Amino acid sequence: MLDFFRAITKSRIGAVIGLVFLGLIVLAFAGADVGGMRTGSLIGGENAASVGASRITTGELDKTVRSAFDNERQRTPTLTMKDFLAQGVLDEVLTGLIDRAATWEWGAKNGFGISDRLIDSEIAKLPAFQGPDGKFSQSAYNQLLAQRGLTDKLVRDDIAKGLLSHQAFAGATEGALMPIGVGQTYIALLKEKRTGAMAILPSEAFAPKTPPTDAQVADFYKANVARYNRPERRTIRYAVIDDSALKTLPDPTPADIAKNYQANAATYAPGETRSVTQVILPTQDAARAFAAEIASGKTIDAAAGAKGLVPAKLADKSRDQLATETSKAVADAVFAAAQGATIAPAKGALGWVVAHVDAVRKNPGKTLDQARAEIAVALKAEKHKAALTDLATHIGELVEAGTSLADVAKTYGLTVTTTDALQADGTVPGKPDAKPSPDVQPLLQTAFSMDHEGQPQIAALPGTLRAAVYDVGTITPAAPAALAEIKAVVAADWTRQQGSDAAAAAADKVLAALGKKMSLDAAIKSLGLALPPIKPIEATREQLSAMKPRPPAPLVMMFSMSAGTAKKVAGPNQAGWLVVSLATITAGTVPADDPSLALAAGDLGKATGREYEAQLRTAITREIGSKRNEAAIRTVRGNLTGAQ
Repeated sequence: MLDFFRAITKSRIGAVIGLVFLGLIVLAFAGADVGGMRTGSLIGGENAASVGASRITTGELDKTVRSAFDNERQRTPTLTMKDFLAQGVLDEVLTGLIDRAATWEWGAKNGFGISDRLIDSEIAKLPAFQGPDGKFSQSAYNQLLAQRGLTDKLVRDDIAKGLLSHQAFAGATEGALMPIGVGQTYIALLKEKRTGAMAILPSEAFAPKTPPTDAQVADFYKANVARYNRPERRTIRYAVIDDSALKTLPDPTPADIAKNYQANAATYAPGETRSVTQVILPTQDAARAFAAEIASGKTIDAAAGAKGLVPAKLADKSRDQLATETSKAVADAVFAAAQGATIAPAKGALGWVVAHVDAVRKNPGKTLDQARAEIAVALKAEKHKAALTDLATHIGELVEAGTSLADVAKTYGLTVTTTDALQADGTVPGKPDAKPSPDVQPLLQTAFSMDHEGQPQIAALPGTLRAAVYDVGTITPAAPAALAEIKAVVAADWTRQQGSDAAAAAADKVLAALGKKMSLDAAIKSLGLALPPIKPIEATREQLSAMKPRPPAPLVMMFSMSAGTAKKVAGPNQAGWLVVSLATITAGTVPADDPSLALAAGDLGKATGREYEAQLRTAITREIGSKRNEAAIRTVRGNLTGAQ
């Protein structure tokens, strides 16, 4: 039930604005793929909007939209910038930037501030600025800022604005409440029950029985050309860097093998390991009493279980390893005891230890001659890995220097393979069974982010000691498929459309008959066609909200009608039309002591808090004042759609 309240408070707009309020730099550097970030200064350029004394440049707006697009495209690989902007994102992002700038000026005006220490803390959290040890690295920070043309002041100012925005609005949502009575009304609404009937008018039953003419197909295609639009497609040219690219490697020499043997002398030396079960007691007296129980015939596991203790199992430990994990006294006692014996209590690091020797394993060790073969195999594998790594590194340097894929392949004897024209998700239009090589899948995201053809990159292939050097061969922009290629599909769509239009007209006739007090069954029979039987329908609003991923359109329609009325609703994919007739509405009731009331009031309170936040943001922006430059905004929109 409460999912309903949570669902109505979620919004993609809020998610986009939330990203904007994180700060532009945070948004750019929050992910690990800094190398793939589209660069460009966040300052400069024409003003897209003015906010008090501040200015939002076209460059800042462009960069923020691109960052939001890159985030969304990770979830929807086939998304195009044109489709993204069609959702109103440009206006959403600009609104967020304006509100953010207004909040900063409002904060300065009213004495708000962000400390340097808090900014330092936020910078240190960003993975892009961390070293191999996971801690903040000043050198990584300086290097990335220089690489992206940013300054320390710009980064710190940007993060400070994001932090101030967060602090300003966090308090608006605190303590927001909704009265229990309001929650009771909402829950009663969810328990409301409706009953009715549904008549199905399939398009197929009303469709023409003869196929369309060529002229009809051509006209339909022209009128609905956007329906047949194909996403952007790209061919990917790639060459795999693997064993076949390596020259014959020399075998390890006897000197190499001997050196490795000496360096790993401890591995090949004779030794002994022991497996034990130990219990740690707090005092020596307690340990002696415990050891006495074992000596009387109990197993160490049984004796420990009787006292509520859990014995620890230490498997195949050398003397030094056991001494490190327990103490030298315990290790000496264990290695002095025979297999199956229990040592006398010995002082350990955490208390007194009683241990049972479960197993003794003696390692006779290996001489150089005995270990020679396995060392040779290991050294050869190391040389192979190093050679392949060096080759991939060298090819990467050539690619960075501007060497083409063809020249790299020719130099190293690599075989270049060209894929079919792929969509961003790896599918091939018109070939549902065609699948690219598994080696291509890891390359898709970067390949579809390249600005143009002939920009070779190198990437490791996951799970293998291989890499691939690749580029984009041909970019086919999003465009409608040629009529000749999809004529049969268009003809079928024409037939379905004709059937759908006729079914809609029939639905209108049924509604007119119902308006004259004719029964639904009689109205359907008056159409004179063999149609599916009328289906009774009933549901509560609670059931409706629980239907995933979305409730059926007829049920949604039924809950928007008055009792005793009827409406028509289109079926999915022009499959037909439905006539929904609502018979009864039974109001829901909720007792005053229903435990869900408090939870519902809490969720509605959160929604109220978000409304308070939105009102505060609007009030701050109105107080500071803002003005948009529509001509500059149109320029940004044009650049964004033209960039892809």
